[in-house]
Amino acid sequence: MNHTLIRPRPLQPGATIGIFTPSSPANVWYREKYMHGVRALEVLGFRVVEGSLTARTCEQGYRSGTPEERAAEFMELIENPSVDCMMATIGGMNSSSLIPFLDFDTIRAHPKIITGYSDVTSLHLAILAHSGLSTFYGPALVPSFGEWPAPLAETVESFLAATQRHVSGRRRIVPPERWSNHLRDARTDAWRNEERIFQENPGFRTLNPGCVEAPLIVANLNTLLTAAGTAYFPDVAGAILLIEEMNAPYSLEERSLRHLSLLGVFDRIAGLIIGKPELPEPQGAPFTLDDLVLEVVGRRPYPIVSNFDCSHTHPMLTLAQMTTIALEANGGYDVGVVVGEPMVAM
Repeated sequence: MNHTLIRPRPLQPGATIGIFTPSSPANVWYREKYMHGVRALEVLGFRVVEGSLTARTCEQGYRSGTPEERAAEFMELIENPSVDCMMATIGGMNSSSLIPFLDFDTIRAHPKIITGYSDVTSLHLAILAHSGLSTFYGPALVPSFGEWPAPLAETVESFLAATQRHVSGRRRIVPPERWSNHLRDARTDAWRNEERIFQENPGFRTLNPGCVEAPLIVANLNTLLTAAGTAYFPDVAGAILLIEEMNAPYSLEERSLRHLSLLGVFDRIAGLIIGKPELPEPQGAPFTLDDLVLEVVGRRPYPIVSNFDCSHTHPMLTLAQMTTIALEANGGYDVGVVVGEPMVAM
């Protein structure tokens, strides 16, 4: 990281949330679900402002616009004094294309809450590296606030706790009582006609016991690896790394985890958290994903925890980049996670 870490101001009731579309044009593809998400934010008392590209419902096939147009939308919201928080429409595959066209000094001069996940990892890491701003690995508009019939209470609670209420002291992260990886197709009416299927959540699982208190870096695994060799690949030394994935065929997971291992990441971190994958696929393997993690990472002197709910599954917990986390993995599902400092500036 090239700058001293800074945190944005807390999200006030009635604040304005600006919507940007850095990759996939979900506001066009899933128009009804997108508008439902906008209304959900308004029901929560927020004012919603669409970025210029998003408001024009632009689409270039797999992306919302040229890299320059997408970056311009992002910077317009950064420089708009009425916008307090910026939320991605969804992820995609190409948020990294914005990076050469962003003004990181201006982003640092106008620190705002920025939230999104998955492919938005590229922006989280680049902003952290070049602006020193702590962003939020948390909900995006369409998948999270577009949830039918309303955003999950646990997702909303965690988002508001992280961005609005945690201005002092320590905060315990509690596993949701339920979770779901039920994929309700937003290209049809299934997203609102199918009742979401939930499973009982056993909690966070210890893969290797230990206790550590360290800053947290959160990333989508696939997107993190696309940053390898760039100036914005995170300095993971002494950090707790939280990685999560959407599509997780075991063959790809082995390759991705091995890539991190060969980069020396697992030798430098102070703790490892694995998020629940939305679509795990054993591909006939006679072992679990947890077994595969331990096979690649090996036994380490630091805690390793899986089954975490900051991922593509629902509900989603929100966590700020580089916030200090106390991680206590005592065995089985006896795992304590405490955020040890405010996620927003006091």
